[in-house]
Amino acid sequence: MEPSPLELPADTVQRMAAALQCHPTDERVALQLDKEDKLRHFREYFYIPKMQDLPPIDLSLVNKDENAIYFLGNSLGLQPKMVKTYIEEELDKWAKMGGYGHDIGKRPWIVGDEIIVGLMKDIVGANEKEIALMNALTVNLHLLLLSFFKPTPKRYKILLEAKAFPSDHYAIESQLQLHGLNIEESMRIIKPREGEEILRIEDILEVIEKEGDSIAVILFSGLHFYTGQLFNMPAITKAGQAKGCFVGFDLAHAVGNVELHLHDWGVDFACWCSYKYLNSGAGGLAGAFVHEKHTHKIKPALVGWFGHDLSTRFQMDNKLQLTPGVSGFRISNPPILLVCSLHASLEIFKQATMKALRRKSILLTGYLEYLIKHYYSKDKADTKKPMVNIITPSRVEDRGCQLTLTFSVSKKNVFQELEKRGVVCDKREPNGIRVAPVPLYNSFHDVYRFINLLNSVLDSTQTKN
Repeated sequence: MEPSPLELPADTVQRMAAALQCHPTDERVALQLDKEDKLRHFREYFYIPKMQDLPPIDLSLVNKDENAIYFLGNSLGLQPKMVKTYIEEELDKWAKMGGYGHDIGKRPWIVGDEIIVGLMKDIVGANEKEIALMNALTVNLHLLLLSFFKPTPKRYKILLEAKAFPSDHYAIESQLQLHGLNIEESMRIIKPREGEEILRIEDILEVIEKEGDSIAVILFSGLHFYTGQLFNMPAITKAGQAKGCFVGFDLAHAVGNVELHLHDWGVDFACWCSYKYLNSGAGGLAGAFVHEKHTHKIKPALVGWFGHDLSTRFQMDNKLQLTPGVSGFRISNPPILLVCSLHASLEIFKQATMKALRRKSILLTGYLEYLIKHYYSKDKADTKKPMVNIITPSRVEDRGCQLTLTFSVSKKNVFQELEKRGVVCDKREPNGIRVAPVPLYNSFHDVYRFINLLNSVLDSTQTKN
């Protein structure tokens, strides 16, 4: 019962329910969706937390031996089972041969990052020489901005979205201060229209058209951490470059979540972390992209030993032979234990493919949306019924797997009660709870269980009121 490419998730759910002769909210629909899911076996590649191991759990409300409902991959992805094996390989090598490990094995420490960088190509849609795996996201953002943000008296602004992730906001502020610029004048923030949560693409393009001559760099999230909005990166890139701006993206919440085509879109630069959808573990090795058109035009403002070409790096003559392109931005040797955890995850992505993952993700999140709307659409006849609003865009083209929910009752109480019942998600100020069913390891039955628990929590809230 493979959905057609143009079929909306709600239509797939209803069609499957009709074939099963049951209501779309019936558990049989979730079980059938899982049965027909060609990616379902990838769940076995990950450790799924058990109810009994979660700190906030109330064991009187759950079966302690059941898997938790883990909808927090947008903050920290689950651990691939091969991580431990790969790390132990390097620890064993270190124990047995010490410094010889720099040059020997399937991950020689000197080139550990370069060994796995090819596995990122299809995830971000770039050539291998346009990608570097290094540092942490904000460090990479600073390194890139130091090279791409060269303000002039006429072109001195950085354009970003409202409520950008704090790291991006702080990085931009500090870059402006570094150049002695007035933050209020140089930091151009686009806000949604009054009463709206989501930025309209036409408003973004209008600002670029009107003010582009004074904008040096456009830096947007690929996907907004709070609202879950997926920005139209190709349109923003095209509009910005037409006005002479450099265009870059923070892909923290987009990489491994949606399909990216950085090279084909002509994006100037980008950076991302790897511990969310890429499952590399807390503080995992981050990534950076610089388009090949800048290979011989843009150079790092700060250089280190690992930006020096490998063929002469160990001559140690202090005569810099800078590696062209983004590899020249590398500062230091790769942290091999972080390389190991990222390697384990990227191998899974290579098997699954982003195209197939995105196809499942659209249906998985669409199923979640369908059930929420079924149970919690506004009912004028029942004014006491708790309301759940989805602020994430409803068009599948405008979102990834995350839905951000707001409630007519206390967000804090809802969140705490979900935690007690083994739902792992998070809350974000001012009033959102983010839930992210990840196609690599979440199932349709996870979504069904989540909705049942949400119903239980909100029913008890209604009863108390």
